[in-house]
Amino acid sequence: MISGMRVTGIFWIVQLSLLLAGCSNDGADFTPRDYGQIGGSSGQELAEEQVLHKENGAEPQTLDPHRAQGVPEGNILRDLFESLVMEAPDGELIPGAARAWTLSDDGRVYTFYLQSEGRWSNGERVTAADWVFSFRRAVDPATLSVYSGILFAIKNAAAINRGELPVDALGVKAVDDLTLEITLEGATPYFLGLLTHSMAYPVHSESVAQYGEKFARPGNLVSNGAYVLKDWVVQSHIELARNEHFRANAGTTINNVFYYPIENADAAFARYRADELDFTTTIPIRQLQFIKNSMPDEYVQSPYLGVYYYGLNLTRPPFKGQPGLRKALSMAIDREIITEKLSGAGELPAYGWVPPVNDYEQQQPAWAAWTPEERHAEARRLYAAAGYGPDNPLIVELLYNTSQDHKRLAIAISSMWKQVLGVQTRLLNQEWKVYLQTRTLKNTEVFRSGWIGDYNDANTFAELLYSQNAQNDSGWVNARYDDLLDEAAREIDLEKRARLLEAAERVLLDETPIIPIYFYNAKHLIKPWVGGFVPNIMDHTHTKDLYILKHD
Repeated sequence: MISGMRVTGIFWIVQLSLLLAGCSNDGADFTPRDYGQIGGSSGQELAEEQVLHKENGAEPQTLDPHRAQGVPEGNILRDLFESLVMEAPDGELIPGAARAWTLSDDGRVYTFYLQSEGRWSNGERVTAADWVFSFRRAVDPATLSVYSGILFAIKNAAAINRGELPVDALGVKAVDDLTLEITLEGATPYFLGLLTHSMAYPVHSESVAQYGEKFARPGNLVSNGAYVLKDWVVQSHIELARNEHFRANAGTTINNVFYYPIENADAAFARYRADELDFTTTIPIRQLQFIKNSMPDEYVQSPYLGVYYYGLNLTRPPFKGQPGLRKALSMAIDREIITEKLSGAGELPAYGWVPPVNDYEQQQPAWAAWTPEERHAEARRLYAAAGYGPDNPLIVELLYNTSQDHKRLAIAISSMWKQVLGVQTRLLNQEWKVYLQTRTLKNTEVFRSGWIGDYNDANTFAELLYSQNAQNDSGWVNARYDDLLDEAAREIDLEKRARLLEAAERVLLDETPIIPIYFYNAKHLIKPWVGGFVPNIMDHTHTKDLYILKHD
């Protein structure tokens, strides 16, 4: 009801309107763009030049699949490598480097039958021994991967990663050249989904031995996917070329794909409008209404398995041993205003940690159902109980990776913290690689982050806060939480397993080592001449599934 608008809401809307100043494109042409005839007379004629230009966010940290950790890296690695199990354009799991597989009656032993025509980009055959080498390398502590935990479902993987067992104790065995056997610690219903992650990609052992850490550079990288790494000019572009030795090369249409590291969404949008880009990974939120009006057929929005959140460093003051203070900051954030006024692109307010996933009931704290006034009153009480107030305000640093949209959100949330609690916030932005290192070293207080599910299961979110996870950048340790996750990993009854994971999330929400803000959706601009794109919950796109239609 309009008459029920609260005073605090009006205050923040005024503040947010300042952040959004200029976003309406006053005076701009809202007439939908006309590209003329696409696809020739039939609408399906292919362009002579099959080249795709994609905006890819930040500069990749690395193209070593076992050391990569960000979405920008994942986008490129999906083109370079083929895993045992792949994804269809709609996200459905399909055979990849393995043509088929079987599972033992106890759910612990997978046997994969490799494609006989599988080849590395240098023409060599891909064998089961290559997969054994690769899985061992992925969990070897010497690899220094922060993502090794994703493979801990494999027998002995965790112990190997802790240095307690040699790598040859891993439950992965080459039965023969084209048969691979993987033994798990216990039944793992989401294991096939795990295998689509870059940690389960194969690497060429001879190249790794010859080039060491430089094996993933142009001229050195030998991969088994639809494309090969042709060129990498830092802060300019990465070019991939079609892999003539790829087993399914006959079904690939696009010959070259360029990935551009553009952290500024406004700059990416300008290049897209100038037809320098065919595909963007995001859009500038300030331009959303203009985009919807002037290019409705190019804007694609779809559900996305991810959550935007703020992490809190629990390894040192001010948040170490202060769950009440952490909860106060969370309760002071008005997520509805953020999603409706600051973004307005269909994101859902997140009071819990796990977004909608298969066979799981979403959790949220009891205060999520309270009125804003009730939340703010309790937030002030908790803030005061932690020793803070008008005469002793909390002074905190908020770190985010360079992005205008991250900056706008940081300004809005710091304004809410100031208005409700009196918190003084210093904003700090860093380039992607530096930002990741700062988080890993825990030189933070509050840090912006987003977690994108690696597979469609609640565990992909739950495991991030497991105490032994190398990516637990909050440094949170809770024995009860760990025990629930361990128990869930052993539970073969899916309903009981879900209840254990839900109980773990309730522990997490009570302790508040992180502050969920909203659940993502995927937003792209895609030229009408790019064919074959299908939205999926993981927002994974493989260039081999796309093609370029004829256009002027």
